[in-house]
Amino acid sequence: MAPADRRVTLEHPGRPQPAQERSVVRYRGFVLIPQPDLGWLIRPERSPMKILPFRVPPNSLSDVKALVDWRLGQGQPN
Repeated sequence: MAPADRRVTLEHPGRPQPAQERSVVRYRGFVLIPQPDLGWLIRPERSPMKILPFRVPPNSLSDVKALVDWRLGQGQPN
């Protein structure tokens, strides 16, 4: 096989391979981004940011949504 015929695969450490990729979720003005360690990165969709971006350890999507709801409720007066 000639060098030009070899298939080259570029791997990026820390980035999931296509078969393992998960979709980004939009929820109540936030983007929930799955991470390679199965955790989540939560970022506001737009500025001004009422809540700063934060990370969540591995959890189910419903648990992450509940945490976003809880954080949104913390900023509102009772």
